[in-house]
Amino acid sequence: MSTQHGGKITLKPISEMAKFQKNLIPANISEDYELKPIFKKIASEKEINKGVIAFRDFLYLFCDHLISDGHLYDKPPKNPTSMTDYPFLHNLTNLLVEMGYNSKPAENGNSLLITKIPSCMAIIDEKGKKKNPKISTSSLIEYIRFLSLCGLVFNGIDLEAKILDISKIKLEVLYPKNPIMLTGLKVMSIAEMELRTTRRYWNDNNLLRCDYRLIKKEDTDILDTLKDFLHSLSKKIQNFAIKLHQHYIDMGMTCIMTILGDVNFAYSFINKS
Repeated sequence: MSTQHGGKITLKPISEMAKFQKNLIPANISEDYELKPIFKKIASEKEINKGVIAFRDFLYLFCDHLISDGHLYDKPPKNPTSMTDYPFLHNLTNLLVEMGYNSKPAENGNSLLITKIPSCMAIIDEKGKKKNPKISTSSLIEYIRFLSLCGLVFNGIDLEAKILDISKIKLEVLYPKNPIMLTGLKVMSIAEMELRTTRRYWNDNNLLRCDYRLIKKEDTDILDTLKDFLHSLSKKIQNFAIKLHQHYIDMGMTCIMTILGDVNFAYSFINKS
C-alpha cells in the first residue's frame, strides 16, 4: 500500500492485496492437535483437523481467483479512507464468516444450511431507528457469483433475480471438490466470532488467514507463528529473523503479532511498561 504526496491515498489493485493475504495463510498445519472443548459438538477432532486443512486449501484458491478475477468484481472507492479500504473484500470476508457461523451442517455432512445472513438484513437499533443492510441484495448476488468461481455451490438462490427477500432465504452451500472443507469453514467462523480478543477488521481476520491456532487447546509458541509468516522468504532472511527474534526473547522481551494494514511482530519489556 502507498500514498501520494499531499496525503491522497492510492490503493494498489486488489490482486496485490490478494497476494499479500495469501502469504499470511499458514503453509504447514498439523493434523494432530487437541481442540478447545467448544468445537467438540461440531464434529470429531480428526474431521475438524482435516476440515481446517481443506479450508486452508480453499483460501489459496480464493486468493488465486482474487488475483486473476478480482478486478472484475472490485469497485474501489473514489476517496479511500485508508490503505486497506477494499469494500468488496471486506464484505466478502464478512459474508464467509456469517455463512459459517450462522449455518447448520446437513445430516449427511456434505453441506451447510443457512437461513440468516445478518449483514444482508435491515435492523432496528437501540433507539428504534431502522438501519439498512450492510450488504445490498445486488452486492450479495455478486459475492455469491465470485464464491461460485472458487468452487462453492449455492442452492436456494436465483443469481439472475433482481429482487430477493433475504428474510426468507434458505441457502444450501456445498463444496463438491472436498466437502470436509465446510467443517473447516464452520469451525474457523466460530473461532473468528467467539474466540478473538481484539476488534474485528477484514485484514485482521482470523478466518481469512486460517489462523487455526485459535481453535487449539494449547497455546501456540509465537516462534511457530513467526516461522509461518516467514515461509515465503529466502532461507537467509528466515534465519536472520529467527535469530533476531530469539535474541529479543533472551533479553526478556515479549513478542506480540499485530496486523493493521501490515504484519508486525512487536517486542516490548511488558513488565516495565
